[in-house]
Amino acid sequence: MRKCSKPEKYIYLIMNKPCGYVCSATSDSHKTVYELLTQELQAMVSGAPRGSRLHTVGRLDCDTSGLLLLTNDGKFSHRITSSEFSTGSTNGSAVTKTYRVTLLNSVSPENQKLYINRAAAGLTLPPEKKYDEQLALPAILEFESSYTCKITVHEGKFHEVRRIFRALGNEVEELERIAIGELELPNDLEPGQWRAMDQKELGRL
Repeated sequence: MRKCSKPEKYIYLIMNKPCGYVCSATSDSHKTVYELLTQELQAMVSGAPRGSRLHTVGRLDCDTSGLLLLTNDGKFSHRITSSEFSTGSTNGSAVTKTYRVTLLNSVSPENQKLYINRAAAGLTLPPEKKYDEQLALPAILEFESSYTCKITVHEGKFHEVRRIFRALGNEVEELERIAIGELELPNDLEPGQWRAMDQKELGRL
């Protein structure tokens, strides 16, 4: 695994986040993704000046795995997460995120078509915690089997993917982010591993 002995001005890391880790800098009940990094990089999370601290680009829930980016470049983070910077989208959305979903209940071919059409039309998300009902932008569903599918969303509402399937009458058992825009989770990164991004990967964003 590549170590960053002398960090340059900007650092861009790609990680395969495992379940059970949170994206917060500190946590009383769970491990944080920063604990997977070298001590030198961990020192940049809180020890660096506020404008250059290492942080995650968006977040993944504790029980969600997969593609996670970390950087100390605030403009880069804003470009990926803000609705001001869409990648060919006409709805003013942020860079798309694609997930692989394992569902609790199997979905018949007939209902798969129903799921796809309803998600494409935009759904009303059920309330969760402090959030009331919210309207989700259209999402793209692609079933791989009766229990698994890929879903591409254009925003990052709280627990959005889980709430989409709840609105469809199902529950998410496992959730893994496999792509951000055109950048896919590398096959050579095992859960918990990370490395510096190369120029080709940065170009996909």
